[in-house]
Amino acid sequence: MSVSLLLENEESHRLLYRKVESSDFSSWLPFHEEPLSMQYFVGNIPNPKEACKAWFDKVFFRYEKDLGGHNALISKETGKLIGMCGLLIQTVDDKEELEIGYSILPEYWRNGYASEAAKQCRIYATKHQLSASLISIIHVDNIGSQKVAISNGMSLDKHTNYKGIPVQIYRRHIKNKPSI
Repeated sequence: MSVSLLLENEESHRLLYRKVESSDFSSWLPFHEEPLSMQYFVGNIPNPKEACKAWFDKVFFRYEKDLGGHNALISKETGKLIGMCGLLIQTVDDKEELEIGYSILPEYWRNGYASEAAKQCRIYATKHQLSASLISIIHVDNIGSQKVAISNGMSLDKHTNYKGIPVQIYRRHIKNKPSI
């Protein structure tokens, strides 16, 4: 039996991790309504509802195809959705990689949630030896996400283009595990 890339039923200090559900749509919509949160994303769709639908379609496609995916991040204190984070199989420069991806709802920015969630993904992936290394794909201008990657023990590996967007690949190597 293989280990899931989803952190279902995991928890960190302030967060519970579960699969994203269709009913999370209205709670996640403010992420797409905030121009600052959408400026770094591939395939930026100007209509927030359409962008949110495309996001959910991709989340559920990943679940269906066993490509990892975002987990809903639920506040232990309030029970509210505060973001999404997960382990995602990505192809970067023709190589399959395991990415830690994270996005937080704007009202919860600058509270350390992205760092906490990304760290939990790293711990989970390391514990289960899911890959020889972990990456985060970050737009070259997204300083906040770069700081999260650095706080997660990653360092700048390279600059490249990902789906036509200039990005930096931050990487952390994991010992004794072959590539995915």
